[in-house]
Amino acid sequence: MSYIDWLALIKSAEKSSIIQGNVRKVHYRFPDGRQMAEEYSTDTGVVLRRAWKNKTALLQKEEWLIELGDSIPVGLKENELILRESCSEPMLSKRVTRNALEWRIRNLPYPISTYTVTCGENDATITVRTSNKKYFKKIEVPELKRCNIIPSQDSLAMVHKNCTLIITYKKPTILLDMERAILTTLQDVETVECNNYQCEDILSDLMIQ
Repeated sequence: MSYIDWLALIKSAEKSSIIQGNVRKVHYRFPDGRQMAEEYSTDTGVVLRRAWKNKTALLQKEEWLIELGDSIPVGLKENELILRESCSEPMLSKRVTRNALEWRIRNLPYPISTYTVTCGENDATITVRTSNKKYFKKIEVPELKRCNIIPSQDSLAMVHKNCTLIITYKKPTILLDMERAILTTLQDVETVECNNYQCEDILSDLMIQ
């Protein structure tokens, strides 16, 4: 896929949009049957969450697959607490800022000299490994795949603090251009402002098959 292909796919989708607080939520239905949901900050225009639902066989259970952001358990009410076991395993999370992609891997207590972070030579991935062989992870970077570019080692940076490895990748110009083009496209999508109760009903309608 390329920049032009991805932009054409976004333009071809049926799009619905609502605003809840300072978050704009956009729902896409693509011609091939796939769906995508995104959340944008209305303050910065940065995407906060992205999830996909692929077309499946009739009556087969479908689930949203999270590409960006944390998953939210279905049926969880606002301000409801989630009780879960403490986990000491490494946990990977991702966020997007205006100028960078950022990954945080928590529960990695080793010193910074232990880690090696490299870019894939033939694909849009970033690999994290430790010299003590305690951790290995290949991270997909779909944003770069959509631009049809290979990540550059020069754009990578990492720091380690509070048992967390923070990897930052500076966005290339083509990705910044693509993000601006997407936001321009979304300006033409009718957007509904609603309160919490209205949003729940609208989102339920959007997500239904």
